[in-house]
Amino acid sequence: MKRTLLLSLALPVLVAGSDLALAADLPPPPGPQGYYKASPPPAPPSWTGCYIAGGGGYGLVANNHFGETFPALAPATAAVDSGGEGWMALGGVGCDYQFHFWNWDVVAGAFGDYDWLNYNGTASYPGFGAGAVGNLRESSAWAGGLRVGVLAAPWVLVYGNGGYTGTHLNSVGLNGAITGAPLGISLGSQNLNGWFLGGGTESDLKFIAPGLFLRTEYRFSEFQTSDNQFITAAGAPTGFGVHYSNYYTQAVYTELVYRFNFSGAHW
Repeated sequence: MKRTLLLSLALPVLVAGSDLALAADLPPPPGPQGYYKASPPPAPPSWTGCYIAGGGGYGLVANNHFGETFPALAPATAAVDSGGEGWMALGGVGCDYQFHFWNWDVVAGAFGDYDWLNYNGTASYPGFGAGAVGNLRESSAWAGGLRVGVLAAPWVLVYGNGGYTGTHLNSVGLNGAITGAPLGISLGSQNLNGWFLGGGTESDLKFIAPGLFLRTEYRFSEFQTSDNQFITAAGAPTGFGVHYSNYYTQAVYTELVYRFNFSGAHW
């Protein structure tokens, strides 16, 4: 009888001790909502920072021009159209800043780029007997401006841009429109300045390397009107020139962009 009584008193103590041992191995008790507290989600990626970019594409040139006296700049011939096309390569730098506006994640920034061009076309220049033709070549350009866009997804930016631009036109040697023989007259090289508008998309290539992005852009550029004189092979003025108006280019290109502030931890 005494043995049974002692056993009945000791059993609750043994059970309680085993419960305490098991409780030490269990996770902490649930929170006030009845759920265990989850780890905080990783911080979303940020587009704030600077980058370098490089790539290439294809472009078109179009312009309207007419012959004129020089330096009086009086129109002397009817206006004609000419154009060209070719490849381009470019490199650039820029910096962006990401912020939240209304319900949008917005990215705004400034950038600049330099373009190596090989735009070629045949231009007609009336007024030299039966007329003359020459190879119009645009060989380089630069651009600087601002862009702003929204994030369609944390890793995809859709943007528009605009700013100032300039381009270099090589000298043009004239040949007879019918004979094709050199006329010993050329149009000097010149630089044109203007503005541009464009837009495109930029998306993450994290599966290749952290911080690497792919950008595809369309850009329209229009340049100032200009007057340039024809000179002889000896450099003497001819008293005749050309007036360029409505000179513009269009280009589509793709670039690889490396952002310095991105790393695998962001994604």
